[in-house]
Amino acid sequence: MLTTLLRDSRALATLAVPLVLTQLAQVALTTTDTVMMGMLGTQELAAGGLAIVIFNQLRTMGVGLVTSVGNQIASAAARVERAAADTGTEKREGEGHAEVRGIVRASMAVATLAAIAGAILMILIGQALTWLGQDAAVVERTRTMLLALAPGLLPCLWFQAIRQFTVGMRRPQALLQITIVSIAVNVGLNWVLIHGTWGLPRLGLTGIGVATSTVYLLSFLALYMAARRDSELSPLLSLNVAKADPATVKRLIGLGAPIAATYGSEAGFFSITALMAGSFGPAALAAHTAVNQLVYIAFQVAVGLSHAASINVSRELALGRPDDARRIKNTALACAAAVMTVVGIVYLALPQLVLAPFLDSGSDQALTIATHLLMVTAFLQFFDCAQNIGVGLLRGLDDTRSGFRITLIGYWAVGLPAAWLLAHPLGLDTLGIWLGLLTGLAATAVLLLRQYSRGLARHVAEVPA
Repeated sequence: MLTTLLRDSRALATLAVPLVLTQLAQVALTTTDTVMMGMLGTQELAAGGLAIVIFNQLRTMGVGLVTSVGNQIASAAARVERAAADTGTEKREGEGHAEVRGIVRASMAVATLAAIAGAILMILIGQALTWLGQDAAVVERTRTMLLALAPGLLPCLWFQAIRQFTVGMRRPQALLQITIVSIAVNVGLNWVLIHGTWGLPRLGLTGIGVATSTVYLLSFLALYMAARRDSELSPLLSLNVAKADPATVKRLIGLGAPIAATYGSEAGFFSITALMAGSFGPAALAAHTAVNQLVYIAFQVAVGLSHAASINVSRELALGRPDDARRIKNTALACAAAVMTVVGIVYLALPQLVLAPFLDSGSDQALTIATHLLMVTAFLQFFDCAQNIGVGLLRGLDDTRSGFRITLIGYWAVGLPAAWLLAHPLGLDTLGIWLGLLTGLAATAVLLLRQYSRGLARHVAEVPA
């Protein structure tokens, strides 16, 4: 049993490790943004954190629309591989290229439409913040930040479309290199635009938004050029949106819309709790922002494992190996639990050290609130990882609808009422919000993993031996 687990872990790690490292490198972008916001003051951290929450809400939903691209490309490549194996022939050059190129074109079309719609919504949401009980000074800063972030959504989603293409082809290595370089570029641009060095205007908090949008554009261009230099990827990379097949676009939207709704449901759950925290004042919102960023960092391990498990499930089922697909769930969960145990111990043992980069120059009240939230986070992240892996596993079955239905139950029917009850009637304030988050994530994780086991059993029963 242990030998099998170790073998499966190595197979999962081959794809998961580059993805996890890439995710962690990507989250370093928003982490450095959050740290620099904290250096500007508590109100700036609250305003910038609120803007990032809104941006992440819409970005996450846009990413969801193209997430199925990786699974579709992995399945197409595996079918060609299986056909070659069944006939005893070598895979012919160019075989299956037309299908993959069509998927790539369609994914770029979907990404473009989603980015334009998301940018418009971002600005409209900013105008509505005063109706949601937020501090007026915070709202004014948030709106300006959103205007700077909105243009970055387009290259951000283009990057994600090409990323899914490289992951589906099991060639994600360039992602990590590009993202690491983008961290350094982001830090430099943040500093220059915040303080107005080298003759540039001093933009303060807005400079962080401009820097982020610029980095997204540079990252997209770098990934595109890297794929063009790859001999295996280059023949398949076609970005001509005008030639996108409407039927393929429709199919990707059909698969992606429930994923976007699922991701949006989760992000919306966290967005609403951010607004709830803001109602308790700038210190509570600053504490919530700092701890939420720490959760977001640890969550990237689950995202990488989820993507890798999802791609591997699609591949194993296309190759006719359902037993291997069944073991992927336990392997991914075991890997996630091991990492989250280590992270949780650090949170509980060294809370002030962990929070110092975000709240060192903030108020003592914000630091005290955040320290209490970290205690909840040490346990919450296990369920957060498990539910994300569950969504990925279902995506491997081409079941993108169940995840959305389950998140509606777990987040909104269980988690949000629990957060409100604990925060207001029971008087736990921000701590109660996070206990509600934990409750909702736990319920969602259990339901998603149970659905995957049932869905895989149905798939095996329906496919002829």
